Amino acid sequence: MARRSFAGHFALAAPLAAWLLAGPAGADNARAIAPAIVHGTAAIVVDGALDDAGWTDAPAFDRFHQYQPEDGLAAPDTYRTRVQVVVDEGALLFAIRAWQPADHVAAGTLARRDKVARDQDYVGVWIDPAGHGRSAQFVRVNVAGVIGDGIYKADEDEEDAGPDFPVETAVRRLPDGYSIELRWPLSSLRFPRGAAPPWRLMVERSVPQAGGMLLLSAPLDKNALSFIAKMDELSHLERILPAVQEKGFWSFRPELTSRRTSVGGQASRRTDIGLDITARPRADWVFNATLNPDFSQVEIDEPTSAGTNRIALSLPEKRSFFLESADVLGMRIPMFYSRAIADPAWGTRATFRGADSDATALAARDGAGGTVLRGTAYETAEYGSPVDSTVVLLRGRRHGPAAVSGAFLAARDYGAGGRNLVLGTDGQWRRRHDGGGEVQAAWTLMGSATSAVFDDAGGLRAGRQARGGYAWGKVDYMSPDWLNMAQFEAIGARFFNDNGFVPQSGIVKAEVQINRRLGSLSLPGGIETHETELHLGLHEQRTLGAPGGGEVVQRWIRPGFWLYGARQTRFWADLGFDHQRARPGGRLHRVPVVYAGLESSPLPWLVRLNGELTLGHQLDVEADAVGRGGTLQAEVGLRFALPAGWSLESDHRWNRAWVRHRSRQDFVDYGWRWVGTLHMSARDSLRAIVQDTSAFRLAGIADDGPDAGGPGAVRYDVLEPWRERARHRSLLYRHMPRHGRSLSLGVTTDVNGSLPGRSHGVTAKLQWES
Repeated sequence: MARRSFAGHFALAAPLAAWLLAGPAGADNARAIAPAIVHGTAAIVVDGALDDAGWTDAPAFDRFHQYQPEDGLAAPDTYRTRVQVVVDEGALLFAIRAWQPADHVAAGTLARRDKVARDQDYVGVWIDPAGHGRSAQFVRVNVAGVIGDGIYKADEDEEDAGPDFPVETAVRRLPDGYSIELRWPLSSLRFPRGAAPPWRLMVERSVPQAGGMLLLSAPLDKNALSFIAKMDELSHLERILPAVQEKGFWSFRPELTSRRTSVGGQASRRTDIGLDITARPRADWVFNATLNPDFSQVEIDEPTSAGTNRIALSLPEKRSFFLESADVLGMRIPMFYSRAIADPAWGTRATFRGADSDATALAARDGAGGTVLRGTAYETAEYGSPVDSTVVLLRGRRHGPAAVSGAFLAARDYGAGGRNLVLGTDGQWRRRHDGGGEVQAAWTLMGSATSAVFDDAGGLRAGRQARGGYAWGKVDYMSPDWLNMAQFEAIGARFFNDNGFVPQSGIVKAEVQINRRLGSLSLPGGIETHETELHLGLHEQRTLGAPGGGEVVQRWIRPGFWLYGARQTRFWADLGFDHQRARPGGRLHRVPVVYAGLESSPLPWLVRLNGELTLGHQLDVEADAVGRGGTLQAEVGLRFALPAGWSLESDHRWNRAWVRHRSRQDFVDYGWRWVGTLHMSARDSLRAIVQDTSAFRLAGIADDGPDAGGPGAVRYDVLEPWRERARHRSLLYRHMPRHGRSLSLGVTTDVNGSLPGRSHGVTAKLQWES
């Protein structure tokens, strides 16, 4: 029987896509903010001074509310904030004046982009130009002029700092505070064409030295399911949007990359020319194309330890091509994991936004050498793709006032090596009760058909088609007294998604999280909390299918507590009454453990202190035995202001996992990373990365020796001792005169313990967006 072509699959999906692209939308009532409408170029120069003629007649609003540390309160008069908005055919412009007491010294130094955090004085502008309340684009500007931006996804209640918007900002320090001007081009805002819900706006202000205070222009409370649940409307935009909606915008960004590498004394050179194109012919359509992109990571991935666990870990996306309109995907990570596309020769993408629907389509030609994940209940198999492949993704959603529904199709064609096809649907529904509680339900259903078969030798062939299914559902409930969640997930043993992230299959999971909110408390030892919660977590994971169906893979009960106090300090601790199995048919081990975590911003120069510790019994999966051990992850962020306006960032990260059997440390996984960045100006920086990782297993003790540990001791001498080490050193100078234009010069040295010698590299990269 002939295999169905991609076009045939698209034809099957067309009726469902047509249904998705129709339906009403709605929005909650909100306060209306009327910006000044200017036809032509506003008489405003973005220099931080608010004395331009364009601001003279612009309405102002200064009603702000506390959100943290305590919500429901008006902003203090000593920290008054005033906002003015002007819009013309090219941009939204914001004038923000922030007052502070005379003895308040605003915190914030030059830093890398997207490193604007709550340890700094900053102002953030949040815009939902689609008006449906499910996503927002945001820009934060600290008092040193550093920008942090991205997309917020309300359904997941998370920020994606990957996207960078071409905003223009300027800050002026004043004796009684500071002022900020921000110009946000309409070409980088994604909104529908024609009749649509009103745009939504929220402004935030961080004042870390005032008890970690966060002020919002909207009266948001902590019972809300998302940070953008209450936003103000931007009214009267209909006077200018019709002209803007029909206006086209184009962006071309060629890049030239030249590398010289030396491995084991063998030198090579390579020069690549690439091009990124963005076109928005009108408001509701955006087209992206990339040709021969240099997708080498600007910054290598941070070391992460999974201990002896054999389940793959996901990593964040850093490449701009995949970050365009990321909110439209709006899916759980198993559906589409862009890092599955490793080295495309080309890629194209189209995104549509309507008043009550949106959709995106992506196609790319991926080079050989990428990693394909195929999971089982107990481990993730990773295969290197030996051939080029074609990737196709289709996604569509329909929005309503309380619900969203969507459909999804992804395919990867390996040519003669077979293919993988995934088709699914998902949805989300939310409701707010009169008593103050909110309920949100979300679900995903998928099916896969796979004829691409990988073998242990790294080969790929077309085989008999395997079909599998996937189901996931989640319910959240939030009220002034409770924060609860129930989740269910089932993954068939023959479900594969080569464009997604499915590290396990043949399993079913159920989880319940119950949190009782106690509010602010005075605890023994003089500890005052802003928020306090008691916690109980229940989780069970079992295998699906034969043989061994219904076998418990993991089970835990975890009572604990969570505190939020001064200096933005969060502390949590759980007791883990855990059970875990290492392999099919193996023993279900009892692994009691203590979990603890800490986040804080204790000092102006010690801006971040984060740590997570697991201590107790640990399952050594490779040995199928339990020993004493734990895991530790710690981060320390330092910021120093230097003379002449320079600044230094020094970020440190440690991770360690260990298991000790009979007073011997049989397994250790260790990683350390230091990123130091010297900022000479907002345009020039010098960054150094030092990263070391190592892992080893010691030789074991036989059960017939003098140190065997008595009758019934497990033999460890069946495991071969091993040791792996890697080291990375890099230095990068970057000059970025404006968004989309940069010159980078870098040198790297890498040592991989499994390969002979060292590798050295010198790279020069030029990007020039027009």
